[in-house]
Formats: sequence, structure tokens, C-alpha cells
Amino acid sequence: MGKGGGCFPSKQKHQITAKDAAGTAPVAADEEIQEAPTVTVNSENTQSVAASLKVFIVFYSMHGHVEKLAKQMKKGVDGVEGVEAVLYRVPETLSDDVLEQMKAPPKDPEVPIIKAAELAAADAVLFGFPTRFGCMAAQMKAFLDSTGQLWREQTLAGKPGGFFVSTGTQGGGQETTAWTAITQLAHHGMLFVPIGYTFGAGMFEMDSIHGGSPYGAGVYAGDGTREPTEAELALAEHQGKYMAGVVKRLSKP
Repeated sequence: MGKGGGCFPSKQKHQITAKDAAGTAPVAADEEIQEAPTVTVNSENTQSVAASLKVFIVFYSMHGHVEKLAKQMKKGVDGVEGVEAVLYRVPETLSDDVLEQMKAPPKDPEVPIIKAAELAAADAVLFGFPTRFGCMAAQMKAFLDSTGQLWREQTLAGKPGGFFVSTGTQGGGQETTAWTAITQLAHHGMLFVPIGYTFGAGMFEMDSIHGGSPYGAGVYAGDGTREPTEAELALAEHQGKYMAGVVKRLSKP
């Protein structure tokens, strides 16, 4: 999972004269010995390369706006050494006929559908979804409702989590959609990680319309045809990078 070369065990011939563990019979000469795997070493500082920390980006997207934020967010995560983003979409609950009537485009087959149990492998999770009357879309809620076993075992407790959203209008819930979703993290014992104003000047830009808030990245979808702006995509990438940095700090012994 990490970048760079892999680790492979080597086999070498050795003359052995020692006795076995019981101390009774000699070990055969020229016995083939399996040595411990070698570790890829960073050429710059001789630090061994650890396995990548994983940030799952789990989303629901009907018209593709949230998905575009998710893919940009992955760039931000992957840009931090030692952290890797994995994209997942939650199961669709609407029929193909309904989706066709809503003019929803086909879903990217390269992004797999996640099962609740798979969340256990994540070191952090970023959840993305459109708003429905100031709350998360039903598809995401249905998925989170399926995590009961993880809740019973407190599997996700202590893992960082965050949100990114899309809304149809400027006053449609960029903040409340994330705010009302915090209850999901609280019941799992997860750590809510907002971005605050860490994006700097971009958070205060007033010359153009853009989504996003201290709670997380956001996009305005309008009637479904509006494309995410450069500012919205940049904020999504920043959130991925920010979460990756938080995960790295929390993983230090």
C-alpha cells in the first residue's frame, strides 16, 4: 500500500552445525533458511516505510457533484506521505426508473459500493452527501443505519470523521447538513474533524459564489447542471490534505 518497492523474503544456503531446539540432533547442512523479510528504506533518512494509513472517502452522489468533490479530496489525502485515500459509494436506494426520471447520470463503475463492515479497516472516514431539507440524503442515512454491529462493538470509536456536502441553493444547508450529521459520529464515538478556517483567504472570498463552510467542503448544485467551481474543488482538496495530517498526528505513539 505504501509507495516504493515491495518487501520480499530471500532464501540463502548456510552451513549449519548447531543442534536443534531440543539439543539432540544436528540440523542438516546446507539447509534452506527463510530469512526475515527485508524492509524498504527511505533513501533520504533511513527511516523504514510504514504501511499507509487509510482514509475512506464514502459518499452518495446523484448528479455527480459530491463525487467530484470526493475525487478531488482523494488528491489531497494522497498528497500526504504515508496516507492513502480509498473511494467508496454507498448503495443506491432508488430504482433505475426513478433515477432516469431525475436525469441522474450513470455511476462510475470504478468506485466500489461499500459494505458497513468494511469501515473497520479505515483509520479515518470522510462522508459526503447531498442535503435533503437540511439533513443528509436518505441513501447515506440508510447506510449509516446498517452500521449497528460496528456500534455494538464500538469498532469505530476514536476514529476521525468529517463531512462534505452539496446543496441546491446558497441557503440550502451547507452548514446544517453537516451539523445534523454529527449525531452519527457521536453515537459511534468517532472524532468530528471540521476544517474550521484552515483554508485561509479562500474561506473569505466574496467575489464569487462558492460552497463550503467551517464544517467541511461544499458545492452548490443548483438544478443539477451547475459544475463545481475551482474554489469548491480547491477546498475539497484542502479538506483531504487536512484530514490526512490529522490522521498522521493521531497515529504517532
